[in-house]
Amino acid sequence: MTARNASLLGIATMLFGILLFSLNDVMGKWLVSTYTPGQLMLLRSAAALLVLSPFILKQGLRRTLRPERPGLQWLRVAIGASESTLFYVCVVYLPLADTMTLWMAAPVWAVLLAALLLGEKVEPARWAAAGLGFLGVALALAPSGASFSPPALLALAGSLLFAGLLIAGRKLRGTPDVTLVAWQTFGSLLLGLALLPFGWVTPTLRDFGLLALLGIVALLGHLCVTRSLKLAEASVVAPYQYTFIIWALLFGWLFFGDWPTLTMLCGAALIVVAGLALILLERRSARLQEGLAPAAPPSSPRRSPAPARPAVEKA
Repeated sequence: MTARNASLLGIATMLFGILLFSLNDVMGKWLVSTYTPGQLMLLRSAAALLVLSPFILKQGLRRTLRPERPGLQWLRVAIGASESTLFYVCVVYLPLADTMTLWMAAPVWAVLLAALLLGEKVEPARWAAAGLGFLGVALALAPSGASFSPPALLALAGSLLFAGLLIAGRKLRGTPDVTLVAWQTFGSLLLGLALLPFGWVTPTLRDFGLLALLGIVALLGHLCVTRSLKLAEASVVAPYQYTFIIWALLFGWLFFGDWPTLTMLCGAALIVVAGLALILLERRSARLQEGLAPAAPPSSPRRSPAPARPAVEKA
């Protein structure tokens, strides 16, 4: 596969993965009006683990259960499970587009958290992009006039947790995808069990199938996104994640009758621009680091050079 075809396939896979995630969010918002967030987390995680089990067995149970840096893995699991639960709580009280707009501010928060928690040096251009994103968040909170309401504050907390998830993912780039997904899903299952005493509504047979489908759709979406990042550079496919907001606007209007105000649309636009600017700055920084990297020493004439690693891994 040529680099161009791989990039095009990566973009298509990212777009399809974001669509699956958006459908998952619509199903979650509809189901959480009847069932508790704990039930959603429990049943969707159980279904996802069932589908994921052949991949876990193929990779090896020992390799999956004993990853590198287990402490950071557990921290990532706790953050991810809490973030998912907060999302289902927020969509009960907030329109889908408002919730997704705030969640898409996570890369902006990640700039601040990386500077405060990891001591990363942030260049002025990134601070400017982050400031633009924060302005977008302020505008996005204005439509409902509930900037300091509990649901809005929970949505802000959820976007901060999502930013922490992004930072933890940077530190675990070498961990296989199956391991990351399995740990994350198992953590959500445990949190669902912990929340179960706070409410249980016996689902109908149809809704039980939808709850299971919720986990399968989310799992397929995650696999599509991770595969897209293997097919193409992150700077190529990452901008397409902002189609989340387009789907949230469409599905929110189509299924729930929600239509955002002009202020919220302006806030969403600023968040998208800030996110795209951060992606471009990250790409420029990576290219500069590649240009400054020392050249590899010449290979010894006594040994044959190792074969080049293919640009695209096999599925």
